[in-house]
Amino acid sequence: MPQLEVTDAPSESELAAIGEGLTAFNAADVGPSRRRSLAVLIRDESGKTIGGISGYTAWGWLFTAWLFVPETLRGQGMAGKLLEAAEKEAVARGCQGAWIDTFNPQALRAYQRQGYVIFGELPDFPIGRSRYFLQKKLSPR
Repeated sequence: MPQLEVTDAPSESELAAIGEGLTAFNAADVGPSRRRSLAVLIRDESGKTIGGISGYTAWGWLFTAWLFVPETLRGQGMAGKLLEAAEKEAVARGCQGAWIDTFNPQALRAYQRQGYVIFGELPDFPIGRSRYFLQKKLSPR
């Protein structure tokens, strides 16, 4: 009989077993994802990474997991430049869409300025805010 264990410290091999199993299942179900990491880095004058985008492309979509702009660069269109660079690379990889989520009101407005539209909302995540899910159709430029 299978046993269930709740943990806040899974090992790398335990996480790999879950990921590999799901990857194999999905590949058999809808085809390979062709997942590839994608990052756009902001570097300071010394070459140190101080912000950027981290995400991946898979199944013809760009997913932005993290987007961070340092305080000193905010309000200068940097988020838009990061998104444009990531979207350009995603199109080169054959992607037709992009998606991102946020619970930050300023980030929400920035994404909407870049053409992202809300397709879902999770109220009170975190309490007092909503988490918004946005998407954008990508086309070759």
